[in-house]
Order: sequence, then structure tokens, then C-alpha cells
Amino acid sequence: VASHTGSEGLVQAGGNTIAELTSWTLSASAEVIDATILSSAAKVTKAGTKSYTGSIECFWDETDTAQSAIFEGEELTFLLLPEGNTGGDVSWSLSGIVDSLEFGAAVDGMVTASASFASNGAITRSTV
Repeated sequence: VASHTGSEGLVQAGGNTIAELTSWTLSASAEVIDATILSSAAKVTKAGTKSYTGSIECFWDETDTAQSAIFEGEELTFLLLPEGNTGGDVSWSLSGIVDSLEFGAAVDGMVTASASFASNGAITRSTV
């Protein structure tokens, strides 16, 4: 069974790799529609609309092209690569709207940036 460390992964936003990336997430969900009729002996459900959300966290780098493209309300193509960017590696691609952006700093830490996004359409799973 193959397993991977987080250090293999990367994310691209708008076609550029996000520098200084420290973590990312991708969540998928589907609406569940009640299709039960009066004569049903048990509840019946159907899969409905699918949606996807994600987030990235990184050390802020004002010179990074990808980070500079991420603004609240901006629609970007996100490419998430959990194994890296080598032939045969899995990737997920989606168009997403940035719905939140946050920056932080502490006296004993790095300046950080984080963003969340929600899909605008379907997700594509493929390999590099």
C-alpha cells in the first residue's frame, strides 16, 4: 500500500505553484435528497448536487505570483497535487472562488497567509 508524506504535495493557483506552502485541504460533499414515497418500507435517498471546498496555508511571500493572485472574490483554477508533480501522480483540478483570506503574524513566528475557496462547477481527478 502506497502512502505519502505531506511534504510531497503542492498547490497551483491560476497556473502558478504557491510558494512557502505549509498545508492544504480539499473537501467534497453531496446533497442527499429524500426520495421516499408513502409506500416505502424504508427511507430512500438519491445523490444530489456535489460541492467542493478547500483551503491553503503558507508563509506570506509578497513576491510570489500565485499568492499575489489570491484575493477574496477572485475566481481561480486550483490544481491540488498530493503526491507532487511527477508523471503518474494524482491531481485534482477545480475552478474556485476565494471566499476568505487571512494574514497573521506573531513576535516569535513567520507572517502567515491562508485562504479558503469554494468550487464553481465540477472537480476533475486525473494524473500528471
